[in-house]
Amino acid sequence: MTVAELNDFLLYGALVLLLAILAVRASVRFGFPSLLIYLAMGVALGEVGLGIRFDDAQLAHALGFAALVVILTEGGLTTRWAEVRGSMLPGLVLATVGIAVSVVVVAVIVHGTLGFGWRLSLLLGAVTSPTDAAAVFSVLRKVPLPRRLAGVLEAESGLNDAPTVLLVTLLSSSALTHEGVPRIVGLIAGELAGGTVLGFIIGWGGAWLLRRVALPSSGLYPLAVVSFAVLAYAFTSFVHCSGFAAVYVASLVLGNAELPHRPTTRSFVEGLAWLAQIGLFVMLGLLAWPSRLDWSDVLAGLVGGLALTFVARPLSVVVSLLPFRPRIPDQVFLAWAGLRGAVPIVLATIPLAAGLERADRLFNVVFVLVVVFTLVQAPTLPWVGKVLRLGGEDEVRDLDVEAAPLERLDADLLQIRILPRSRLANVEVGELRLPEGASVALVVREGRSLVPGLRTILKAGDDLLVVAPRRVREATERRLRSVSRSGRLAGWLEGHPSTTHPRMRWVRRP
Repeated sequence: MTVAELNDFLLYGALVLLLAILAVRASVRFGFPSLLIYLAMGVALGEVGLGIRFDDAQLAHALGFAALVVILTEGGLTTRWAEVRGSMLPGLVLATVGIAVSVVVVAVIVHGTLGFGWRLSLLLGAVTSPTDAAAVFSVLRKVPLPRRLAGVLEAESGLNDAPTVLLVTLLSSSALTHEGVPRIVGLIAGELAGGTVLGFIIGWGGAWLLRRVALPSSGLYPLAVVSFAVLAYAFTSFVHCSGFAAVYVASLVLGNAELPHRPTTRSFVEGLAWLAQIGLFVMLGLLAWPSRLDWSDVLAGLVGGLALTFVARPLSVVVSLLPFRPRIPDQVFLAWAGLRGAVPIVLATIPLAAGLERADRLFNVVFVLVVVFTLVQAPTLPWVGKVLRLGGEDEVRDLDVEAAPLERLDADLLQIRILPRSRLANVEVGELRLPEGASVALVVREGRSLVPGLRTILKAGDDLLVVAPRRVREATERRLRSVSRSGRLAGWLEGHPSTTHPRMRWVRRP
């Protein structure tokens, strides 16, 4: 590459990146994932627009995996264990048993209706079954959800990449014909277990080291954290275990450790993840050539999407969550919120890079499926949540605060919105009886701010800012939810404290 070519590359790259950043606002406003805009930008840069040619499946496969490593790193680092631990087991079952159910159902329907061979049918089911974290949470920012649902969706999208990557890789190789199903299942389980253990060890070791080594600059800590996450992926893959399981677990451990300069690390990694997502989606849009699509590909994408969305996904949710006895509205929303994004398209590059017969058609079918059904599902999620009356707006949620004083105080800032049905309304601030050290710092009412006293009466529509030391943060959230549900006498009316534990929300009470 010459300097002139480098200058052209930087010019076009900067323009694309700026347009992609502006597109985020549009995606948040209209409630659909920005990935669709990025894919469209990639297609526009390709044959139908500027004529940039990109058809290197091997390079797309490698760069796609690199981007997924960064995206999973960001997902693990920004996930609070205290918030998802009650949902981790349901999410794990959805990411394993749910994937298996979905793969089989899609394969049977596609084989029976479209006449695809069993190998291609299983590949289509495996490629399209995992949900995409970037797609799910870019939409869920517009959908206020109870913590039990948000935690399950977050855990599932973070955990389902690892088993599906292994499954698609095996289906794309000769292992399918040489190994039996029990051996393949055992191989996948072994690699997942090995990746989980190694990821935990590397994450724990990295956190232990960073707490004891005083680096000369705060900017070095984000680099060190990301390096440990990438090390977890690379080393685990080197020893033939699941690198994707390792990077997510290692990042989860690092993100929940008391490391120095955590706000700086979070900001750095979030920016890096956005860059990875933008580059990934634009590249995949470049790889898709509309001229190669025909009506049979579009028909196959629609049939596969209908089978996945209305049969396979609901059935996988029902089967996976049967032991947890969730409410029917929760199951309906989880079934509809199984958004696909970059992950299925990246997975479709695996058989393409392996030179599998008809892999190019599989890529086209997956591309059509992702685009069409993301357009159908994503904008309707807020409406579905409202119809199901999930009522997550009165849940305590974190502000994305980067203020250094809060980090030095070892505290978190919480935002609470009081809805009309919440029994926080008409309660005095002093009657909240928050844990020692936690306090209501500000009340915003009808656009005006006031510093509350103990006798200040809260009203419906108020926004509260609560400062809570990290040691009592969970207790503060439990208390606020308890008062929101049962009023000022919550401590006596609700009885045993375990009734306020998030995990208990998955069990129906008689």
